[in-house]
Amino acid sequence: MIQKIAVATIMAVLAAGTAYAASATYSWTGMGTNVSGSSKCATYKMTIDVTVDGTALKGQFQQQGRDQRHFEATLDGKGAFKTKATVGGGGTMDVTGTISEAGGQVLLDGYCKFQGNLTRK
Repeated sequence: MIQKIAVATIMAVLAAGTAYAASATYSWTGMGTNVSGSSKCATYKMTIDVTVDGTALKGQFQQQGRDQRHFEATLDGKGAFKTKATVGGGGTMDVTGTISEAGGQVLLDGYCKFQGNLTRK
């Protein structure tokens, strides 16, 4: 009987640990860099938040003073992702990056480039 309780307790702890490890939130805030035809990107402040649950990635980003936008992607076996996000005026931005246990990197590339290291929350 004690052995069954011990096994059940260990299984519950392992299941809780697995669920915790599978879900994580990351964030980055920083300024943009110019792309061809743009000269104001360095004055644009962007915040990017990413949530990972297993291989499913959901992100949102908001440039200061503008509407919040979102994106979704699937992580590959190396933790990399690539997708597109719709922005104002029907435009899109390429969203790429990598995720690891310690953090990650993200790049929004479109009317400006917003690139930085994601910090795990």
